[in-house]
Amino acid sequence: MDFEKARAMLADAELIHDEAAVQAAVGRIAEDVCQRLADKYPLVLCVMTGGVVFCGQLLTQLKFPLDFDYLHATRYGPETQGGKISWRTAPWTSVKGRSVLVVDDILDEGVTLAAVAESLRRMGAAEVLTAVFADKLNGKKKPLVADFVGLTVPDRFVFGYGMDAGGVWRNLPAVYAMKGDA
Repeated sequence: MDFEKARAMLADAELIHDEAAVQAAVGRIAEDVCQRLADKYPLVLCVMTGGVVFCGQLLTQLKFPLDFDYLHATRYGPETQGGKISWRTAPWTSVKGRSVLVVDDILDEGVTLAAVAESLRRMGAAEVLTAVFADKLNGKKKPLVADFVGLTVPDRFVFGYGMDAGGVWRNLPAVYAMKGDA
């Protein structure tokens, strides 16, 4: 995408959650995660690439010892069959016997995140919890309910705060939706 097209996209977008709402949601999730995991020395796994903004800001608010790593996984094959994932990058840190917190940007249909959680359980994680910045209200039955949710977003194409639009605008401090996508 070229520079002018990216700027026009943002100019035409609708603000869904402003920066203050985003930061308040991250703070609330951090408090909830601290209550749940502060005494467990968890492994926090960031789902690349979308989860990096949320995870980075969340980590600075977790006031307990933890290990950090990342993963990059994609779903392959028939869309709804088996939940099989292809690891682009598997976690380098062992999950065996650990409490694991998987941090991602958005829970859309949930198939990939559910498959990641199941894979981590098969790898020996004692428990797998999920934190998503946004949960899309798409009316679909999802195979996973996130343990920690920042904000909900409408069933529209959203971007900002880690979520991209054509590869751009992950760096926005707020969440926007494409106009005409209502």
